[in-house]
Amino acid sequence: MTDYTSNAPMERTAKPPRTEFYVYFAIIFVAALPLATLSWGLSSLKQREISQKGPVKRAWSQARIITPMIFSA
Repeated sequence: MTDYTSNAPMERTAKPPRTEFYVYFAIIFVAALPLATLSWGLSSLKQREISQKGPVKRAWSQARIITPMIFSA
């Protein structure tokens, strides 16, 4: 039988993102937007068709990848 009274397991709860996270996200998004627009335009010219993932969606996904990396370091 296990006694949880003295060594209870710790539960992790997800914290809501703080204002600092949103500020970094916005900065990274704005910085990634011109590069995403350029890469979207070049890939559209190369493939001769407009991709479904536009420049805003590309920049948004880059910001979603990079911002948590900053906070986990």
